[in-house]
Amino acid sequence: MGYDIPAPMLAKSVPEVPEHAKVAGGFSYEPKWDGFRALVSWDGTDVEIGSRGAKPLTRYFPELVAAFAEILPEPCLIDGEVVVARGAAGHQRLDWEALSQRIHPAASRVTMLSEETPAMFIAFDLLARGDRDLQHEPFSERRAQLEDLLGSVPHPVHVTRTTDDPDLARRWLAEFEGAGLDGVIAKPLAQPYAPNKRTMFKIKHARTADVVALGYRIHKSGEGVGSLLVGLYDDEGHLHGVGGVSAWTDKRRRELIDELAPLVERDEDGAAVVGETDRSRFSASKDVSFVRLRPDLVLEVRYDQLEGMRFRHTVQFDRWRPDRDARSCTFTQLETVASYDLGDVLD
Repeated sequence: MGYDIPAPMLAKSVPEVPEHAKVAGGFSYEPKWDGFRALVSWDGTDVEIGSRGAKPLTRYFPELVAAFAEILPEPCLIDGEVVVARGAAGHQRLDWEALSQRIHPAASRVTMLSEETPAMFIAFDLLARGDRDLQHEPFSERRAQLEDLLGSVPHPVHVTRTTDDPDLARRWLAEFEGAGLDGVIAKPLAQPYAPNKRTMFKIKHARTADVVALGYRIHKSGEGVGSLLVGLYDDEGHLHGVGGVSAWTDKRRRELIDELAPLVERDEDGAAVVGETDRSRFSASKDVSFVRLRPDLVLEVRYDQLEGMRFRHTVQFDRWRPDRDARSCTFTQLETVASYDLGDVLD
C-alpha cells in the first residue's frame, strides 16, 4: 500500500484571531509551529517525508524515519511540522537555525546532526488511515481520527493541541511565541482537506521597527533595486545587518536607483563601494554582493519576529522616516518576548 503525497493545504494571513461566525461550522484553533512543513507517508514498510515544495526530506531526518517505522500503529498519511528544540529541561524553545542546519548534502553530517540536534514531528492533520482516504472528510472528523491514531504514541511524535475557544487562541498567540512558535492557525471544522488552497487562516505577530538602509542589491533582471538591506545599532554603536526589504514594483525599483544615488558610498575614483553579506550553504552559488550606502536613511518596516540578531523573515516596507536620526535605530526598540517553555506547549 502506497500513498500519493498531495500538496499541503495552505493558510491565508489575517490580522487577528477570527470568531466562529466567520465560517460555517466554526473553527478549530491550534498553535502555528515554526519548522519544516512535512507530509509523512507510512505504508507499513517504507517511510516518506515530503515537503511543502515537493522536495523529499526523508534522507535528512533518519531519526524520524526510524521512529515513524517503529511507533506508527498502522499505515497512514499525516500532515505536520518537523521541528528542532534546544535548551535545558524547563527552558526549551524551537530553534530554527538548528533545524535549517539539518539540510546538508553530506550523509556523514546528516548522521551526526541527527544525534546532536534530533528533530521531532508535530502532527496536526490525518489524510489517510489504512485504506480510508480522509481528505474529503471535514476537519472535525480528520482531527478525531488523528487523536485516535496518535494520541498515545511517544516522543518524538506529538499531536498538536487544539481549542474551540478564540480567547484561549489569543492567549496562545501572546504566550507561545516565547517558546519559538510562529502564531496561531484557525481551521474551518466543516471543510475537507484542500491541497494547495488557502482555506485555513494564519495569525502572526505584526510589529514595526525603524531601521537604517545600509545597502542594496541589484534586481536579478539587471535593472533597479532588487532588495534594500537594513540594519540596527547595538549598545556599542556598531551597525548590524538584520535583514532585507524587497517586493518593489518594476517602476519603483528603477526609481529607487536614482533616489538612493546620493547615498552611495564611493571610493577615491568615484566608483561605488561594493560589500558582501555572509555566505551560507543556501547562498553558496548566489551573488551576495551589494552596493553600500551611507547609513543616513531611515525607514519603518513591518516584521513578525527576530531570530538571534536578524529578522526571521523578509520585512515589509511601511514608510520612509526622514524625521529619525539613524543612530537612534537600535535593538532596544524591538519588543521583548517573554520566555515560555516548549514543554508547556506540547502538554
